[in-house]
Amino acid sequence: WEFRGSGLMNVHGSTGDIIFLGTSTPQLEETFYTMTHELQQDLGGSGSNLRTPSCCLGESRCEWACYNTQEACYQLTQEFQDELHRPAFPYKFKFKFDGCPNGCVAAIARADLSVVGTWRDEIQIDQEAVQAYIGGEIPPNGGAHAGRDWGPFDIQKEVLDLCPTKCMWMEDGKLKIDNKECTRCMHCINVMPRALRPGKDKGATILCGAKAPILDGAQMSSLLIPFMKMEEPYDDLKEVIENIWDWWMEEAKNRERLGELIKRQGFQ
Repeated sequence: WEFRGSGLMNVHGSTGDIIFLGTSTPQLEETFYTMTHELQQDLGGSGSNLRTPSCCLGESRCEWACYNTQEACYQLTQEFQDELHRPAFPYKFKFKFDGCPNGCVAAIARADLSVVGTWRDEIQIDQEAVQAYIGGEIPPNGGAHAGRDWGPFDIQKEVLDLCPTKCMWMEDGKLKIDNKECTRCMHCINVMPRALRPGKDKGATILCGAKAPILDGAQMSSLLIPFMKMEEPYDDLKEVIENIWDWWMEEAKNRERLGELIKRQGFQ
């Protein structure tokens, strides 16, 4: 950078890991070439392009993952290399892949296209394990709050009453769930991980249009596709993305994120 620019850089700044400050336009392509060809660095991109996709650990580490986030992230990174390196968009575009509704990369709050793992059948219940939680044999929350004695586990207070749609109840000593009312918030599963598991028919929910505040304040992404099977080579997802891009590139103003365009023109 002392050769091509000012020698000044930000390391771990708010907008990137290394930010090179101060140069002239003719040096940009030279810098790009040197870093990609001689230093073997994948620069990702800057400006109005697809940003490097990110994902949670997914099936490599996490028992809640509803699809292979790392594989999906890798495949889409490979598929859309041109969009990473040669900006053609009105503004930046981000994919983020969450393996389940716990959302460890906060896709729903930070990505123009959020892919959040989910299931569409019934939550699996192990009634014996439910009784073990109630009886105090298994600590709730995976033992996460064991630093002090909170008293005996109260399933009514700690699980049933905190269900956002009140779709759970106890009947004859058994836990019942009205699955069609369930919003997949994962609270009950997080509190009683050995008793409850996501269903077996797994896939992902596709949402679009989240962004952090610059022009108009923060907004969460909006539901686009309630359920999509996430299987290689992810052609369904790629088709959705390309259709969204076609519309966005046609209709958006300069520096208008997808979420802002949706807000201006309507979701339909």
